[in-house]
Amino acid sequence: MNTKHILTAILGILMPLGAMAQQQPMTPEEQEKKMLEGIETLVVKYEEDLQLEPWQTFYLDSILVHNYKAMSEESKKLSDNKVANIDLYQHISDKWEEKSYLAIQKVLNPEQWTKYLKMGAGRAKKARDKRAAKKEASKK
Repeated sequence: MNTKHILTAILGILMPLGAMAQQQPMTPEEQEKKMLEGIETLVVKYEEDLQLEPWQTFYLDSILVHNYKAMSEESKKLSDNKVANIDLYQHISDKWEEKSYLAIQKVLNPEQWTKYLKMGAGRAKKARDKRAAKKEASKK
């Protein structure tokens, strides 16, 4: 499971979609529990694949929990205001993914960072940069 799949799953939990409206809605506590479980799964994968030191695992977990909660709060504000523009949700996701990317870079050593990029973070970064460039070009 790469970062993109985890982020997509977490965003799927956070954004109210038409298909989810037909199902029993999750309580905020259930949403947070599911998000934390996803983060834990991701951290365990990183711990194994990148052979993290205990302190690195702690920082990685802290970074992801903080940033995903912040992303969740921003997405919830949009949702509460009945915003349907998916681009705004994507912008929030990109903003917090970028913050995570930069913070994780500071925690990993060069070998771990190279492997992290190969695990999908490099492709995700290129996609974020491409969306940012497209958005910037549309402003002109």
